[in-house]
Amino acid sequence: MAPAVAIALIAGIGIGVVVATLVSRRRQPVDTGTDDVPGDDGVADLLSSAFDQLEIGVIVANTANRVVYRNEAAQTFQGTHVGVLLDDHVSAVIDEAQTGRSVARTVELHGPPKTWLALSADPMPGGEAVVTIQDVSERMRTDAVRTDFVTNISHELKTPVGAVAVLAEALVDESDTDVVHRLADHLVEEAHRAVRTIDDLLKLSQIESTRPGDTVVDLTGVVQTAIARGRAVDGGRGVQITAFESPDDVWIRGDERQLVSAVGNLVENAVKYSRGGDAVQIRVRVDDNAVEIMVADQGVGIPTRDLDRVFERFYRVDKARSRETGGTGLGLSIVRHVATNHGGEVLVSSQEGEGSTFVLRLPADLVVRAPESETSLSVGDTSSSQTDVSRASDRGTNE
Repeated sequence: MAPAVAIALIAGIGIGVVVATLVSRRRQPVDTGTDDVPGDDGVADLLSSAFDQLEIGVIVANTANRVVYRNEAAQTFQGTHVGVLLDDHVSAVIDEAQTGRSVARTVELHGPPKTWLALSADPMPGGEAVVTIQDVSERMRTDAVRTDFVTNISHELKTPVGAVAVLAEALVDESDTDVVHRLADHLVEEAHRAVRTIDDLLKLSQIESTRPGDTVVDLTGVVQTAIARGRAVDGGRGVQITAFESPDDVWIRGDERQLVSAVGNLVENAVKYSRGGDAVQIRVRVDDNAVEIMVADQGVGIPTRDLDRVFERFYRVDKARSRETGGTGLGLSIVRHVATNHGGEVLVSSQEGEGSTFVLRLPADLVVRAPESETSLSVGDTSSSQTDVSRASDRGTNE
């Protein structure tokens, strides 16, 4: 019998002995020395009740391959819509266990949702068989995400590192000064790309593995920092960034570093995927249900088929443009994890050719100070900002 199963089923008691008691209910004299200890039937009932408290399913089959006992978890497993598929696998492991061999396997049952169950079957002294069933779906999904993550990061780092190696080799053999300068520029660019990917990975890892801080955060400062980051990546293309905030500001309890990272990523993305002269608008809005930070742009937009995937690690709608703008494919994933850490969510609506609107929505109970009214705070050239902002605000509200 697998030690892990025995430990999970009954602390310190061999499962074969316990289940044998349940099946045979043999009466054996017990010198208890007290009237408070139950007899054999009472012990069997007590053990049966104990098994019913387990999340692991337990099934016992007699020598005729007939099921004589199921605990409540096993009944639940077999009572689901995948129960018919499960029965076949249970019968198969019982057959193997009754030949005197222990067997363990993980079976995949197609849903929806897809389910993975770990089955373990062991022979008992009298020829019976005991089967345990454990839902390992969450573990399998976690393993799949981890494997996918490792594969993705290997690819993401392999590309710039490989490019650095090729460019370095070319530099060694090149004597033309102009060519050397061009190669050196490309070399620096690829090195920076690798550094950006590693930096974003470290940020994402930190956000995923640590609880958010609990300090009072001024969202005005968060937005101003995000605007500065947006202007830095604009590169002089003239993207207009306009922020709408309350005169009394909005203060919430949260992790300032994480919130700056999330809003900064939203603004940077909006600027990167906007054309020169386009407007990017930011609005902080509070109601009884939530505090919202909306970032709307007039850029290239996102195809409908990609909306459900934009928050996945390393997913890029336009790989060529992402490479051109220096994107790592991790920014929106960071935003999603920050929202989750604060008990909120991030929403997106978009139309190709017209722009996208992202809304970081956080619970209202995080708000320390709410606004009384709204006003416009402009950054950069905003000669036509009122018309642009109204249109963006209406679009954000409708979407």
